[in-house]
Amino acid sequence: MPLLARTVNTPLLIEVRRGAVADLGPLLVDKRISAGGDVAVVVGPGQGEKIVELCMPSLGSADVFTVAGGTIDAANQLGDRLRTRSYDAVVGVGGGKTIDTAKYAATRYGIPMVTVATSLANDGIASPTASLDHEGGKGSYGVHIPIAVIVDLDFVENGPDRQTQAGIGDAVSNLNSCADWELAHEVRGEPIDGLAVTLARTGAEALINHPGKITDDGFLTTLAEALILGGIASSVCGSTRPVSGGDHEISHAIDHLFPGTASHGEQVGLGALFCTFLRGETERFGQLARCLHRHGLATTPADLRLTDDQFVEAVRHAPSTRPDRYTILEHLDLSADDLRTRLGDYVDALRDHLG
Repeated sequence: MPLLARTVNTPLLIEVRRGAVADLGPLLVDKRISAGGDVAVVVGPGQGEKIVELCMPSLGSADVFTVAGGTIDAANQLGDRLRTRSYDAVVGVGGGKTIDTAKYAATRYGIPMVTVATSLANDGIASPTASLDHEGGKGSYGVHIPIAVIVDLDFVENGPDRQTQAGIGDAVSNLNSCADWELAHEVRGEPIDGLAVTLARTGAEALINHPGKITDDGFLTTLAEALILGGIASSVCGSTRPVSGGDHEISHAIDHLFPGTASHGEQVGLGALFCTFLRGETERFGQLARCLHRHGLATTPADLRLTDDQFVEAVRHAPSTRPDRYTILEHLDLSADDLRTRLGDYVDALRDHLG
């Protein structure tokens, strides 16, 4: 009897620890990604000099490129510069904008991509997508999944707390995204990928139940792993379905209607909490509310400096941001008046769970 299985693309290397940037050269040699350091190191304008100082001693043949902005133009310009020489890999070192710029440019020219994350703001560190600004706004582009994902906890710890908090919101929102996917499967017969759901939900469950703080190595490692698993989950099923549900629709709507409100992670965290309430999942709602509150994330529209009417407008607009996606928002299709009533009930429920 034949054994039926599928091949899953995952990074060759996943390393989460302190001092990873300084050990970049040996790590690439160990996994046979680059024996001689013939790589393009892409850094952002913020910590670029410090990063280069740490990693260049072990990457003697590397070229360093500085990028800024996280735009499609910056990614195309970087791609043009990568044509001047043959590289074993493109190494994106920094936060989300730098990594997404490097991912897009590397994919454009078929060069393996290595992520070296110095912040944990979202699951882009391991995902097969790049979020880049263009003249019409922000676009999401399909890219190759990184061949290696390295997270340096020294940089994460010394970075802004808001970036780490955003990463928490992004990671735990996967619980809602998976629930929305299961709803679409049940109601509309949408195909669902159990492996992708397992990966996305397992990382989020580990994080939501972790007792640590954002200053603890154990908690930061769990956060990094949750974000990486979310990225791999998207790669497994070929879409963002396991990591993007009604929570992301709400965030996209806020970005469109009230740009500059908050970070992506803060907005999807609140969106996930509200969607969980709409589904009537009382136990999960309390669990998620306590997690967000414990780590200083928004649990009410006011925490994001949005009025109730603005939040209702965003939730009403949310389904139009992803017309192809079926979530609890499309399922209930609540009017503005109904949403105002539900929002009031939501705030009352928060008081019961948070005291």
